Amino acid sequence: MAVDMHYTDVVATCVPDLRATRSITVRRAHAARENWIVLLSAAGIAIYLCLRFLLHFGSEVANIPLYVAIALGGAPLLWGLTRRLWRREFGSDLLAGLSILTAVLTGQYLVATIIVLMLSGGTALESYATERAKSVLSALGKRTPTIAHRKTDAGPSDISVDQIGIGDTLVILPHEIAPVDGTVLEGRGRMDESFLTGEPFEISKTLGSPVLSGALNGEEALVMVASKLPAESRHAKILEALQQAETNRPYLRRLGDTLGAWYTPFAVAIALGAWLVSGDPLRFLAVIVIATPCPMLIAIPVAILGAISLAAKRGIIVRNPASLERIDGCRTLIFDKTGTLTYGRPVLTEATCVNGFSRTDVLRKAASLEQYSKHPLASAILAAAREEGVPVDAVSSISEKPGAGLRGIVNGVTVWITGRSQASVADLPPAVTGLECLVILDQRLAGVLHFRDEPRRESRSFISHLTRRHGVKHIMLLSGDREEEVRHLAGRVGIEELHFSKTPEEKVAIVTAARQLDTTLFVGDGINDAPAMLVATAGVALGSANDITAQAADAVVLDSSLEKVDELLHISRRMRRIALESAVGGMVLSIAGMLLAAAGWLSPIVGAVAQEAIDIAALVNALRVSFYRRRLADF
Repeated sequence: MAVDMHYTDVVATCVPDLRATRSITVRRAHAARENWIVLLSAAGIAIYLCLRFLLHFGSEVANIPLYVAIALGGAPLLWGLTRRLWRREFGSDLLAGLSILTAVLTGQYLVATIIVLMLSGGTALESYATERAKSVLSALGKRTPTIAHRKTDAGPSDISVDQIGIGDTLVILPHEIAPVDGTVLEGRGRMDESFLTGEPFEISKTLGSPVLSGALNGEEALVMVASKLPAESRHAKILEALQQAETNRPYLRRLGDTLGAWYTPFAVAIALGAWLVSGDPLRFLAVIVIATPCPMLIAIPVAILGAISLAAKRGIIVRNPASLERIDGCRTLIFDKTGTLTYGRPVLTEATCVNGFSRTDVLRKAASLEQYSKHPLASAILAAAREEGVPVDAVSSISEKPGAGLRGIVNGVTVWITGRSQASVADLPPAVTGLECLVILDQRLAGVLHFRDEPRRESRSFISHLTRRHGVKHIMLLSGDREEEVRHLAGRVGIEELHFSKTPEEKVAIVTAARQLDTTLFVGDGINDAPAMLVATAGVALGSANDITAQAADAVVLDSSLEKVDELLHISRRMRRIALESAVGGMVLSIAGMLLAAAGWLSPIVGAVAQEAIDIAALVNALRVSFYRRRLADF
């Protein structure tokens, strides 16, 4: 089955967002134009040098290729900068436009062409770095299947994935990737969903089992019915998140423009002062040339894109690049409970059996059915059965409808596993603290299984680590669970402030109040966490987070690990440090060069070459962000 697909084709198939697609197309057209200008200006300079110094033509003839490069390459750049000036956007790249214009007016055509090469070359380098950073992200898109097998009366028929409709019956062959979300109709097997959920084990599939798009099928063919369109499936949501990360404008780039707002008039003032004092307009040109602030224009976006690439390599999808500038600076951290500080896989602590059924009877029937479920309690029941040596039986059918519990037939016995509120049975024991489920065999209550969700092994050390290593001042546990469960977990992990039994609306109010006092980072994984993530300074979704939650989050940690959250904090800190090193360091070197040029010690051509060296140094330093192979987490 063909799985290779160009990233833009994947987005067009799975995420029909016309505005985002148009934005990508425009940006790539702009990058292509910049590449063309780079080639044109470089060729113009090379031909000029050949004509002037090898063939010894006069300046009038030798300057012709420079005129062409300036007219065809410099004019579009100046037009774009003029439009920005008309909109009162006094960005740092305006210095480059000013230096081109000054060089032409003073007859320094070689200098003007070199600046055109610098400005367009910087954009070309940024585009290259962008594609490099996206190479890791696009690997997700390359896994997307392009062909599906629709089941017909005449047999399977190959169709394009975008032709799949809700209700279509599809065949998934062994070792193929599920093209769409759905439900198993025929067959039994196992599927690897770790790519989507982060859980490092295969999930058993039988009649009625859910199928996630992007999951890798095992050894057996399965027949499924599509429940969502490809653009609405789980895998498409991940691609959509990547597309948004690609198209969002990084906040630190705007910080570069802010720095340029004072840097530009500062450089112009030095240039004018040098001209007025010396009476030589070439001093003005030399200062402006070396003042061109390419480190801010190039290094900061490259650092951000490198951080996105590094995060993707470590199983973290950054949906909002601007969040990388904020995450490590958050001083209030707010955690959801279940699935965030806990494993989301409760442990079976007790089985209350009634109506003559034994613990083995109840556990055997429940485990037999739960091996085909992804409910959080399923793993606890299966783990208990394995520990007690209770075998599982064959299941002939299964259904798991939202809110109705899990039903199936095990060795001729109808088994129903559900919650207290869904069942109306006699002799129901009183409710106790913690999670529970009812096991009903042939419409008779057989037992009540009690669970408690265990905290992650690293939760306590991670919480204490935040204040020591990341400067966190305030840690809060915010949950919709009952008071007893929330207090139990807070005591285990070392959190003093806790809020329990909170609705999504109440969570929003609490997070909003916390954000008014300080920057906030919300970490969660459930649908009810999504509104709180939106109002927090930054939000991180863990593991197999619901699609709605993933859309609300600034970053998604695919393998549901607090260690990965710590890595994200360190990636944010490292990116910010290197980005500022590149931008501010380049500015300092440029200012030193401006002073030398103002004193008459640097000619315009030497200044252009020096500025190019500064640009390369800043860019190389920014690229360091994506090269880091050691462990980032430090707790």
